[in-house]
Amino acid sequence: MSSETPFQINIPDEKLSILRAKLELATFPDELEDIGWNHGPPLADMKRLTERWRNGYNWRKYEKELNQELPMFTRDIGVDGFGALNIHYVHKKSKTVDAIPLLFCHGWPGSFLEIRGMLSLLTASSPEHPSFHVVALSLPGFGFSEGAHKPGFALDQYAEVAHKLMIALGYNEYVTQGGDWGFLITRRMASKYGGKHHKAWHTNFPMADPPSWKSPLSFLSFLLTPWSAEEKAGLERTAWYRTKSSGYFVEQSTFPQTLAYGFTDSPVALLGWFYEKLVIWTDDHKWTDDEALTWISIYWFSRAGPGAAHRIYSEVHGDFYNLGRTSYPTIPMGASYFPKELLLLPSAWLRRLNNVVIESHHKSGGHFAAYERPEELVEDVRKMFAKGGPAFAIVPGRSGYA
Repeated sequence: MSSETPFQINIPDEKLSILRAKLELATFPDELEDIGWNHGPPLADMKRLTERWRNGYNWRKYEKELNQELPMFTRDIGVDGFGALNIHYVHKKSKTVDAIPLLFCHGWPGSFLEIRGMLSLLTASSPEHPSFHVVALSLPGFGFSEGAHKPGFALDQYAEVAHKLMIALGYNEYVTQGGDWGFLITRRMASKYGGKHHKAWHTNFPMADPPSWKSPLSFLSFLLTPWSAEEKAGLERTAWYRTKSSGYFVEQSTFPQTLAYGFTDSPVALLGWFYEKLVIWTDDHKWTDDEALTWISIYWFSRAGPGAAHRIYSEVHGDFYNLGRTSYPTIPMGASYFPKELLLLPSAWLRRLNNVVIESHHKSGGHFAAYERPEELVEDVRKMFAKGGPAFAIVPGRSGYA
């Protein structure tokens, strides 16, 4: 593994000119009367966002903000069978020497941007709460990380990259936090590297299989215990996702290359695909146009191209719904539940087969909890590793306190 290289985002002027030229040529479909969001992003929203992206949105302004705000680096990480991949990551150390090394792992359609609201909170030093050294990588094929160049780059490989990055940074023992694909990746890390290196993990996307007849007592309890109001609402949200909002999953996990042609050639296609998710997967988050366009621009300008990131669905598809057929991690786990998450299953299902040491249930927040509710998520993580918390001093010599 190579040494790290400081990184600054600097999109070539030529790419900005090509983007504007493509937006100039945008052609829009018609729209059914009074259809609202029932068929996807409204035509008026798409026209407004396209015009803003073309004329008014200042990428250089936000590029500068990111460069000033986030300490970014790249380094080569060797992946067994795939050679070395150049990985982009944010790395900010706390002033507290004994801060806890924490890896933040995003998912799709997220990116390293999701750490922005949490970074200063997690690294803050105080006698009242633990502090963390934070690493937030761009997953291979996302953001400014190099993508895999051949098939077979699956969950083990994503976990290998993240683990080797922490080792390369000198963090031989660490904890993790993640949602969406970050849940599955850090879960695999907990299974492969748990105990010796990976000491504890926290997620805001807690998934678990329901009890089955193979565990008679758990299954009987499952049949006889009535749902709480929160559990009913969660199962209704899960049913909504599966029937109304999961079509993307099928296409991305079967023929991602088909989508890649549209995403790579048409910024409007990319905009529509992503903006839909940003709006309906959050808990009434008030996206400004520039905020949404910055999020989507990270994909448009990504190193591997806007058609690369969603390949993770095809490569890792078998692991997504395969939770009950693999061993469960034994290291301490924390879970946060937000009411507008996509899959909201009874917390008892998670506790049944995982070493859940702390869980939190929130009144608001959606799929992008790190971005929508950074204060609440940071507080959950702090409680897990705080003095008196269930995972206090889980990393030897790194209590998180001065």
